[in-house]
Amino acid sequence: MGRWTTLIGAVLALGLSHGALAQEVSSNAVSTTTDWTVFVEDNPRECWSVSMPKETVNTKNGVLASVDRGDIRLMVFFRPGASPNAQVAFTGGYTFKEDTFVEVQIDGSTFSFFTEGEWAWPASESDDAKIIVAMKRGASAVVTGLSRFNTTTKDTFSLLGFTASVEDAEKRCAP
Repeated sequence: MGRWTTLIGAVLALGLSHGALAQEVSSNAVSTTTDWTVFVEDNPRECWSVSMPKETVNTKNGVLASVDRGDIRLMVFFRPGASPNAQVAFTGGYTFKEDTFVEVQIDGSTFSFFTEGEWAWPASESDDAKIIVAMKRGASAVVTGLSRFNTTTKDTFSLLGFTASVEDAEKRCAP
């Protein structure tokens, strides 16, 4: 899990886990393409492409539930010289139930992310690469998780603008 320490630090520095939108908290947005925004930090050099869900559905025991969630974000993060270079992450705005996985469906392909606290990530560098390819080809990503209070959340992200945004972030953080 050490490969995610940098990502968590960068996102927390923006205040994403403290209830404010990235676009409102940070002044380092450098571009927006449809539903995705690129952010860049200079010290250390970090770049990421991030989006918020277009739709969120929360259920408990199969019934719609009203829940209080923080920021919900799907992102791809880059840092020159880091391994892996491209890291996919999801924050659900709540603490995930321990020992559960988040399921990500992208146009017929399903991926599992492991969870820790409010965060979920693919298990390996090769999974990151497969997910990014699927996101570039897809129209939407549906992320389903389970909270520590047994609430099922289903967040739908548009992938419109993803390819241009993620390629922009990668180029800005090329080694």
